Amino acid sequence: QVQLVESGGGLVQAGGSLRLSCAASGLTFSHYNMGWFRQAPGKEREFVAVIRWTGGATHYADSVNGRFTVSRDNGKNTVNLQMNSLKPEDTAVYYCAADQWLDVRRWLRAPQHELSYWGQGTQVTVSS
Repeated sequence: QVQLVESGGGLVQAGGSLRLSCAASGLTFSHYNMGWFRQAPGKEREFVAVIRWTGGATHYADSVNGRFTVSRDNGKNTVNLQMNSLKPEDTAVYYCAADQWLDVRRWLRAPQHELSYWGQGTQVTVSS
């Protein structure tokens, strides 16, 4: 059974930083592209960042590019999202996702139901 478990969320002031982690089990982690999405209250879930299974390519939403960094450790089956210079508009539930086949360049626009696995999410709240 595949499980993705996010951690690291919390409350932070604007300008601060948080580091999210997603621990994966039940799959061959090194074969999967891994990404992050978020859903703010009253809004649709949106793409944040993705990293290729090799770790050699990353893509970001324009709204977080230059502030967020996605990384992975294939030895520990984890993917991380370092979030710096946080803004109140970054407040959302952040979800980890995994897919073996969808190319990372398509994650921004592909229907989310095409992604194979999702975590339960972790809340990030940025106060002004």
